[in-house]
Amino acid sequence: MRYLSVFCIALLFINCKQQIATPTGLVTENAMVVSAREEASKIGSDIMATGGNAFDAMVATELALAVAYPFAGNLGGGGFIVYRKNNGETGGLDYREKAPLAAHKDMYLDSLGNVIPDMSTVGATAVGVPGTVAGVFAVHEKFGSLPIAELLQPVIDLAKRGVVVTEKQAKRIEYYHDRFVEVNGDSTKFAQAFKPGDTIKYPELAKTLTTIMEQGKDGFYKGEVAEKLATFIQEKGGFVTVEDLAKYEAKWRDPIEFDYEDLHIISMSPPSSGGVTINQIFKMIEPHDIGQFEHNSAQAVQLFTEAARRAYADRNYFLGDPDFVDIPFDVLQDDAYLHGRMADFSFDKATLSSDVGHGEIEIVESMETTHYSIVDAQGNAISATTTLNGGYGSKLYSEELGFFLNNEMDDFSSKPGVPNMFGLIGAEANSIAPEKRMLSSMTPTIVEKDGKLYLVVGTPGGSTIITAVAQTILNVHEFNLSMQDAVNAPRFHHQWLPDMVIFEPEGFANTLKEDLKSKGYIINEERTPIIGKVDAIRILPDGTLEAGADKRGDDKAVGF
Repeated sequence: MRYLSVFCIALLFINCKQQIATPTGLVTENAMVVSAREEASKIGSDIMATGGNAFDAMVATELALAVAYPFAGNLGGGGFIVYRKNNGETGGLDYREKAPLAAHKDMYLDSLGNVIPDMSTVGATAVGVPGTVAGVFAVHEKFGSLPIAELLQPVIDLAKRGVVVTEKQAKRIEYYHDRFVEVNGDSTKFAQAFKPGDTIKYPELAKTLTTIMEQGKDGFYKGEVAEKLATFIQEKGGFVTVEDLAKYEAKWRDPIEFDYEDLHIISMSPPSSGGVTINQIFKMIEPHDIGQFEHNSAQAVQLFTEAARRAYADRNYFLGDPDFVDIPFDVLQDDAYLHGRMADFSFDKATLSSDVGHGEIEIVESMETTHYSIVDAQGNAISATTTLNGGYGSKLYSEELGFFLNNEMDDFSSKPGVPNMFGLIGAEANSIAPEKRMLSSMTPTIVEKDGKLYLVVGTPGGSTIITAVAQTILNVHEFNLSMQDAVNAPRFHHQWLPDMVIFEPEGFANTLKEDLKSKGYIINEERTPIIGKVDAIRILPDGTLEAGADKRGDDKAVGF
């Protein structure tokens, strides 16, 4: 009887640990879109409700974000998607911006070899060749099921009808007001004050989208729109030409895939650094069983921080555009190598970043990106992250075409070893070259469990993207939080250099921070930013979908 009692208690404990967290986010039966704005999520969901698949919804959602969320949604930027079809087939699409043909390694340096302030961040000189329109047409051509007109017409209607300004959007526009005027003049659309409740209409963008709908990809990259865009950029001093636009192609790439415990994780490959880095973090923490510790406890924070420290050191040194740089994938993802990286880890004290890295390379990317997750009724899934780089990109706005241009050239190393405006110090692997894609931390990710679709997840957040995505997955898998609670949970970040841990403003006790300080960790007390805005979907055992729409933004899930 005694052995039976022990067995029953053990069985009860195992069952408790395996019990699925009760959903706290929106639950739908068939399909769902989670994005930065309700208008974009609804357009994507409606597409699926009328018979479209996840790929059709991606096209509509991506372009709707250019209307509803011009802070990061775009026609003038680029991004990545990772997909998983309902038959288990996976893939990735790279529609990251490219350096123009006129670009060269020293283009942002003066005659003395010093970085010219603002040249890679503000205005036309910062603009890379946009990839978003090529990306949506590549997806539609390969996987779309509805005519492109059915996908773009609701977006065009939204642009004509206009989008209601939220409180958060009004604050963002006010914050960037002086930059808008500096770059575009005081007659620009965004020079005026917008209050919460106002409606912003985009008739010029509606016209551009109509041309794209009628002429396809060439409606953006060739012909009248391309000529107007290239002329506009060059008149403002930039480098993008009609030839650059005509040559741009999105590129299908195999994602990074790996196992962590009983999960199979599918994430983006370079020039996104997300998949490689998240793989390293998970493989380094796996032998230590982070789930045995309390959620966001000192031990859990410490273990994750030390793995992130080592992974970011490798990320910053080795990664770049694989079409230009030889990346040692086999070494970076080798279990023995990663085990060796953690050999000097101890719960007793912090490891110094100066003892870990490959040289003085720091990376602090812009935070202003956006992510959306989609699952359709057939079980196809898309995780997509798109960006202009900075908030409203280069701040350069084409009044005639109705959209902002990126400042993605700043994601290159303007000069290896020297920080740019965002504090980014890159390695040679990420130096500028014509038609090269700049390194990114965007980490669109899909997770399988027991061979079935389990999570679709991603976030904006610059260099914090990778840690935010990793922590969200761990929150569900190791700490048994619902999807919405996993997204809401407070987050922390370490990226090798600067050698300090950043905590979000709320949710971490002073006793935790003091414990870490006593072990030699440096806590950044001054900078406590919001880390990411995760938009995610969890597939529940009965096949229904639970949303995680981040409370840190205006993010919203819509489904049916």
